[in-house]
Amino acid sequence: MAIRILLVDDHAVVRQGLRMFLELDPDLEVVAEARNGEEAVALVGEFRPDVVLMDVLMPKMDGLAATQAIRQRFPDTEVLVLTSVLDDASISGAIRNGAIGYLLKDTQAEDLCRAIHQAADGKVQLSPEVATRLAEELCEEHPRLDALTAREQEVLHLVASGSSNKEIAQTLFIAEKTVKAHVSNLLAKMNVQSRTQAALYAIQRGWFRSK
Repeated sequence: MAIRILLVDDHAVVRQGLRMFLELDPDLEVVAEARNGEEAVALVGEFRPDVVLMDVLMPKMDGLAATQAIRQRFPDTEVLVLTSVLDDASISGAIRNGAIGYLLKDTQAEDLCRAIHQAADGKVQLSPEVATRLAEELCEEHPRLDALTAREQEVLHLVASGSSNKEIAQTLFIAEKTVKAHVSNLLAKMNVQSRTQAALYAIQRGWFRSK
């Protein structure tokens, strides 16, 4: 089944270009386009895409607010930010609000397609420049590793290692639905909004080593 995508950008020419090369991949399907964050939230409710490709700077509702609204209302939809904006406030805001990744618009077409596939599988996607900017702590509170159950620690370790939900399920011999439940629980305990934030925090605190 094709990965269903919602394109969100206030420039029609950008949306058109994205649609053209994304649809060259038979496993990707652009189901709708939005010109701003308000439209994006409404269209996610209507089409229930797997991945939203989200710009940051837009009228009416920006990409950060839209990401937060989408992740709160439709947690099964992943948001992958695609923007030309590279500043600390936008990057940390996107991750705090639940984006699974943050890519720059100079990302190569094949790399973007690969990132969408991986985001749909629950894998964190960050441009190298963005990962560097996220070196500082993202959590407002400081959870302890022992606040998580043994199984949640195993899941977090695999998330921090870059594994997708499907890969985690295969590694731990549990259902993918169970993995999602564990991820949801550990995010709540860690007081973070996204697996990206959880993974970065865990690595930074030295809980695990990334691959």
